[in-house]
Parts: sequence; structure tokens; C-alpha cells
Amino acid sequence: MTRQKVLTAAERLFRDQGFGATTVRKIAAEAGVSSGTVMSVGDKDALLVAIFDIWIDAVHRARADEPATAEPTSAVDGVVALIEPFVRYFMLDVELSREYAAIVVRGVHESEIFRKLAQSLIDEIAGALAGAGLDEAESGRGARVVYFAYLGILMTVAHGTLRESDAIDQLREVIGFVITGGGQQ
Repeated sequence: MTRQKVLTAAERLFRDQGFGATTVRKIAAEAGVSSGTVMSVGDKDALLVAIFDIWIDAVHRARADEPATAEPTSAVDGVVALIEPFVRYFMLDVELSREYAAIVVRGVHESEIFRKLAQSLIDEIAGALAGAGLDEAESGRGARVVYFAYLGILMTVAHGTLRESDAIDQLREVIGFVITGGGQQ
């Protein structure tokens, strides 16, 4: 309960005041707890990583719980549908996404996105690629290619040099390239 109060307060302040302007003391005041309690949950960097990880995990859980929907119009659309929510989330607040990306790249705070959540998304992508006709080995390799391209695109989005529509278009290109075997026949 206290952890969630701290994370909720931190997210609200990060989005309203900016990451740099938000202090542990402000988070504590917003959450109605002491600064020590906030620090027991994590420093600012750890709080931001936790906020992103919770949201990413929620997307994965929601997909696992939702009933099967209509088939996508193409294999590329099916894979894009798996990744697009994450790109859109990063686009909601580019400054905050940039901070998150910098924290993750520094490697001081571990993110679930590179462990359990990464494997979950890779498995989802592999399943969609298998549905597009790739065999098990090809779908596994292709899923990793798409996943690493997605991470690069997210980092570029967080840098602010790529628009959302361009990010989705680039994902489509990568996915199409993987599905067609890079044009090899």
C-alpha cells in the first residue's frame, strides 16, 4: 500500500513538474509519508523505472487476460499491435521517457523490461511471426530482431528525434523485412 502511494505520487509529480524538478521531499509530501519511506521504496531513478515497469507489466497482463479478438489484417499488423502500446506510452511524455531511457542505459537500476517482460514480449512476437508462416527457429530469431529494433526505436523516440507515426512505420519495415526473410527467396 505504501509503495503504491509513493509510486503514484512520484508519477503524478514527474508528469506535472518534470523529473528534474521533482524531489524526494516533494514525493514524500504528496504521498503523505516521510522522505525515508520514499527512499525505502527507491531513489528517484528507481521510482521512475518501477513506474514504467508496472505499466509495461500491466499491458502484458491485460493481453493475457483479454479474449481473442478479430484476426489482424496482416501479419505485420499483428506484430505492430503487440508493440504499438509501448511506443504510444513513450510518446505521452518524451521528457520522462528520455529520463527513463537514460536510467536504463546507465544500468544502475535493473528494469523488468530487460528480464521477464522482455521474454514475455519476445514470446508474443514469436507467436505472431509463427502465425505468419515462419517456422519455430525463424520465428524465435525474428522475434529477437524485432524486439531489439523496437528497443532502438524506443530509445530514438525518447531522444525526441522520431515522431510516433515514423516510429510505427519503421517498426512495420522491420517486421516486414523479418517476415519476408529480408527479400531472400
